[in-house]
Amino acid sequence: MTPAAARGRPAQEDPNDYGVNLALASVLVIDDEPGMRNFLVKILGPRCKRVEQASSCREAGDILDQAHFDLVILDNIMPEKTGLDWLEEQRHVGFFADTILITAYADLDTAIKALRAGVTDFVLKPFRANQILNAVARALDRKYLRRENYLLRHALSEGGQAARGRLLGNSEPIQAVREMLGKLAPMPTSVLFTGASGTGKEIAARTLHGMSDRAEKPFVAINCAAISPERIAEELFGVVEGESHRMDGLLLHADGGTLLLDEVAQLSENVQAALLRVLEDKRIRPLGSEREIPLNLRFLFATNADLKQAVAEGRFRADLYHRINVVNIEMPRLKERKEDIVELAALFMSEFVKSLGMQALELNEEVLLKLSRYDWPGNVRELRNLIERSVILGAFPDEFAGSGRVSGAQAIETLELVEQRHIMAVLDACGGNRAEAARRLGVARKTVDRKCAAWGL
Repeated sequence: MTPAAARGRPAQEDPNDYGVNLALASVLVIDDEPGMRNFLVKILGPRCKRVEQASSCREAGDILDQAHFDLVILDNIMPEKTGLDWLEEQRHVGFFADTILITAYADLDTAIKALRAGVTDFVLKPFRANQILNAVARALDRKYLRRENYLLRHALSEGGQAARGRLLGNSEPIQAVREMLGKLAPMPTSVLFTGASGTGKEIAARTLHGMSDRAEKPFVAINCAAISPERIAEELFGVVEGESHRMDGLLLHADGGTLLLDEVAQLSENVQAALLRVLEDKRIRPLGSEREIPLNLRFLFATNADLKQAVAEGRFRADLYHRINVVNIEMPRLKERKEDIVELAALFMSEFVKSLGMQALELNEEVLLKLSRYDWPGNVRELRNLIERSVILGAFPDEFAGSGRVSGAQAIETLELVEQRHIMAVLDACGGNRAEAARRLGVARKTVDRKCAAWGL
């Protein structure tokens, strides 16, 4: 036997033999036999992020009061009480780890009791190193698969797919947003996104997450206005109800990643107070739990409400407002970035043609000019909805329809048409005042007059 094999580790073990989750895991070993504890710590220690041990149920409870673990390996037969009895007690006060039960005595009653107690896996003594490593890897894989499924269901229930696009456009306001996101990306700082509905606050938040070192971790967006006030605390922080019911909240599921609380102004006073404690302590206490859980999260916030006014009116806590308003990014309205309308319209057209399996509509110079001159009170969301509706109906509404001679990339990119759309947008912003438009454009009034005459205006 090679020295490596004698230590319980294969001579040429691949770090990924037992899955990528093993190296990130924190494990607590509970066994009254020193030899078994030492064996498990020796096997798991080099492969896991953190491994601790307890020689009794009492010691294990004290450790869990101070720290959170992804997985507990629990011996069933111990002097004070059985591991399963201890596990049932712990679920009353807050037990948030998955559990592997190890025992030399297995019978049907023990197996049934283990299942009822929520044990993840069952390993019989004596066992080899690879058996316990496989059991640990399976438990961790299931744990993270449950998390991914839960977050996917949450995203689908919130309609999150619609906000997974890119932060498009090259206008000055959107470039300023990108520059600020680039500065903030490597930092843990909380960010407050403000702006009217439909301006892309969630997309900007997703972009920030994607630029950060948390990009491979979960991004969880929560619309606070879409969850009933009676359920919002449970959804966010989780709940513990006796030994049979435990629901991990969205904050715990997002651990390690980024959490966006959209429409944060809609939170009730009680939830605002609980959220403030979480932001200050970086720990959460699920409803009904006596224990807190450390949290590694970047918090982002979004609202279309005037939070200063909400504070003045007593609807939003002043201390919470100052805690979340570290950096404020104001998302520009679409009418403030009209140069981006054509690019956005072309992208949405391409997306809906693919997703709906329908014929593309012609984006000719007349249609694009009308799109560029419209004010878009509903911002990017209104433009997106217009394109989707038009593709479904097979035609643009009359106010946007046109029969131009140029379409496709030529209509979008030709310098003369780009210039026309820009000048007309500036003229619209000036209420048709050509002198003011010329001043804003930095050209002579005669230049604007000449262009308008050539366009038949």
